[in-house]
Amino acid sequence: MTKQMTDAQRAYEAKRAAKAGMSLDKWLALKVKEKAEEARLAAPQPPAAPKKPGFFSRLLEKAHKPL
Repeated sequence: MTKQMTDAQRAYEAKRAAKAGMSLDKWLALKVKEKAEEARLAAPQPPAAPKKPGFFSRLLEKAHKPL
């Protein structure tokens, strides 16, 4: 992790890592990876390409045009 952890935080994370059957370093690396993935998914997605008008939309558009 980028910030320093207190001894209590380190002990808590060590317990969670032991419960998951991992080393503390692996556990912390996994948490960083999950946080990055979560941030990537929360980022705004680029807008999709405009959809081609359907059959009835095109038909109505032609019907509204003057002769």
